[in-house]
Parts: sequence; structure tokens; C-alpha cells
Amino acid sequence: MSFSKFLFSKKFLNNLLLAALILFILLLITMQGLKIYTRHGQSNPVPDFYGLSPAEAAQAAKNHELRIIITDSIFLDEAPPGVIVDQIPKAGHGVKQNRTISLTINSTQPEMVTLPQLTDISLRQALVLIENSGLSTGNISYQPSEYNNLVLDAKMGPVKLIPGEKVPKGVKVDLVVGREYGGKITTLPDLRGLTVDEAKIVLANSMLNTGVVIFDKSVSTTQDTANAKIFMQNPNIKDATAIQPGTSVDIWATTDQSKIDNNQ
Repeated sequence: MSFSKFLFSKKFLNNLLLAALILFILLLITMQGLKIYTRHGQSNPVPDFYGLSPAEAAQAAKNHELRIIITDSIFLDEAPPGVIVDQIPKAGHGVKQNRTISLTINSTQPEMVTLPQLTDISLRQALVLIENSGLSTGNISYQPSEYNNLVLDAKMGPVKLIPGEKVPKGVKVDLVVGREYGGKITTLPDLRGLTVDEAKIVLANSMLNTGVVIFDKSVSTTQDTANAKIFMQNPNIKDATAIQPGTSVDIWATTDQSKIDNNQ
């Protein structure tokens, strides 16, 4: 039998069809096996690990057939030390079995940063250095000096700060600034709608001190404190426009936008 006749013979065609069928079945079995192995199309929501200890998080991950790894640590005042404060993916996100979840833990101690040289420079320079160093501006007070707007002292509460020493990140630094008064008066700024940090800068530029800072009940976390805006001040802008330099201005802040709008 010639080769061409063999190609079109019934026996060859039957064998070819059988081989194709076997190949199709093997391919189907392989695809189904992969679906089972990878759980194709199946996902489960990630549990919320916030507030759990590493041991509790590990157990929760095991219960959901997931894995965890602690990849970072930060320091938050509002959370207990040693607990989970962030996760990737977020809680509720659908993932497959054995997915690794990256966790951030709250440090037992705040990160320490080096205190920059804050004295014998202008107030504006000092404010920039404070922000760039991961610190925050506390109270800015004034005392008579022949050098106007020069930072004379930097303190953390009653303690005088020394350049180069380590301090907790985010700590408030109080500044004492020189000011030539000369019997002058200054304009009382309208602080409504500003954050507390913004108000402190405005008051400093107006030769005034930040007095008592009061947050209402809408402020409960560190983030709320940073975002809260001023809705009232004393002296009130409606009662006085001119004021003596060095006067303290008390401020009230909230995250309730309606309260801010109603006091404009």
C-alpha cells in the first residue's frame, strides 16, 4: 500500500481520531487539576487584623488559610504597643488560599530623631526645620529682644533642648522668639477654618502667642487632631481687630464641618 493511500485509510483515520480524543481528555484533566490546585475563580475576604497581637494575627490567618509577614513598624499614640495597625491587602479584599498578608505593627517605643539647631535663626527657618525633622511646633512665645523674629530658645515643656540630642519623633517643640515691641499694636487675625498648626504660624507672624487649645468631642484620634479646624477664638475677631503684641489667643477646634460653617 502506498503512503498516500495509507493516509486516507480507515485504520489511520481511526488511530488519528483516537489520538486526538486521548489528547483532549488529557488536556481537560490537566486544566481541571490546575483549577482545583489554584482554586481558580475562588477568593475569600481578608480578615481585619487591626488591634491583634502577632500571635492572634497568626491564628486568624491560619483559620482563613492565609499567611502573614510583619514588614514594618510605626509608633501611634492611639494604639496599644505591639498590636497590628495596618495591613496589605486591606480587610475585606478578596484573596486566594495561602496568600501572604503584609502587616505593620505598632512599635513599643517612638522613633527617635535628631534635634536640629533651632536657635539663632529666624522663626520661619525654625518652623521649616521642625517639620522636616518629623517634629511638630508647640507653643510660640515672645520676649523683648533687639533681634526681631530670632529664635532665642527651644524647649520641650520646661526642658531646654540641645541641638543634636535624640527626641521622640512627632514631639512638640516650644519656641521662644525675640520681638521688638516698641509700643506697637498688631492686627488680630481671623483663625476660623484653619488647622491648629496653621493658626500657630499665623499667630506667630502676627506677633501673638497661641493660648489654650481646646478640641471638642468630635476629636478623638491623632489624625483628628491634625485635621481639626478652628471654629472659635478668644479674643474674638468680632470684638477686637487691634491687639497688643505678645497677647495669647485661645482657640477651639473641631472636625464637625457644620460647626465650622455656623461660626463663619
